[in-house]
Amino acid sequence: MDEALWRKSSYSGQEGNECVEVAILGEGAAVRDSKDPGGGHFVVPDAAWTAFLTEVS
Repeated sequence: MDEALWRKSSYSGQEGNECVEVAILGEGAAVRDSKDPGGGHFVVPDAAWTAFLTEVS
């Protein structure tokens, strides 16, 4: 994950207290808390990530 390009959600709070970052991977997407980037992440498979985006948009 050292080479992953992390992007902060445009829906994250302006005060920086509710920040989520996403890195698009070949097999899906990784999600982490931007306030604690070394605290871990989870990977979501392509189909689940697509379903999530469909539901929230």
